[in-house]
Amino acid sequence: MTGFCKTAVAAAKHDERMTIDLAAASAFMAGHARVLDRRRFELLVGGGDPTAVLAALDAYRNPDGGYGWGLEPDLRSPESQPGAALHAFEALGDIGPVCAPQAVALCDWLASVSLPDGGLPFALPLTISAASAPWWQNAEPGSSLQITSITAAEALRVAAHDPAVAAHPWLDRAIHYCFEAIRRIEGQPFAYVLSFAIRFLDAVHDRYPDEAMELFRALAAHVPADGRVLVDGGTEEESLHPLDFSPRPGLPSRSLFTPEVIAADLDRLARLQQDDGGWIVDYAKISPAGALDWRGYTTVHAVQVLSEARRSPS
Repeated sequence: MTGFCKTAVAAAKHDERMTIDLAAASAFMAGHARVLDRRRFELLVGGGDPTAVLAALDAYRNPDGGYGWGLEPDLRSPESQPGAALHAFEALGDIGPVCAPQAVALCDWLASVSLPDGGLPFALPLTISAASAPWWQNAEPGSSLQITSITAAEALRVAAHDPAVAAHPWLDRAIHYCFEAIRRIEGQPFAYVLSFAIRFLDAVHDRYPDEAMELFRALAAHVPADGRVLVDGGTEEESLHPLDFSPRPGLPSRSLFTPEVIAADLDRLARLQQDDGGWIVDYAKISPAGALDWRGYTTVHAVQVLSEARRSPS
């Protein structure tokens, strides 16, 4: 058997293993998920329309242009927060190539709460602390690489189809803050800092290829070959996996892992679909509403990652 045929057979067997039940996932979303994630799921599987996603997202929007109200499921307070902004950019990225004025307004709000070095605070003071996770309630002051890097990464996804976001001064300031903060990393970073910084470098690679690759090589030393990184302070089973560092095919971060490691992680993700059709999370459950919101959100993410892998299994 030729090498090509062996590869083709292996890919076919892998596709069989990572099969998911979309009908069951759709039923789960109908019975368990919030409207925003139902609309995102509808768009993902080939139905729906961008205006419906925007309408659902607007329910979490504040007059200042930012987002709150539990858009970040473990941050239930109503005021606008950086942690909610990244989820807003996720939805705004889903509707591409459609552009929305909400995206530029969100950049304006982020500019208004950024610190002098260009970074975002992990969280702003909560007006209602009930049902929000302690890490949001007790956020340390100062710029946070964790929240700035993933927010900028999701904004760059929007910037790929929205010239106004691409040219916004907030985004460039956030990018350069992240570059400097990543350069200052010493020792093994916290799991989410490492994951979000790598995802940021993937997103910014086309814009600043030399800087992105220099920093990517430095961070690569902190990622084990199997891609499993325990989350310090998390639940007993809470870990990040290869797809948390490199969720999409064709990214520079895929060079961190062998094809076999990525294939095994895709199989792991597919097997996490539950009998009710949805996916679960392994991190702490903070509130009943947040736990349910995470399941709908995570189901959209899992179907998105697995669908993209099927279309481009590299």
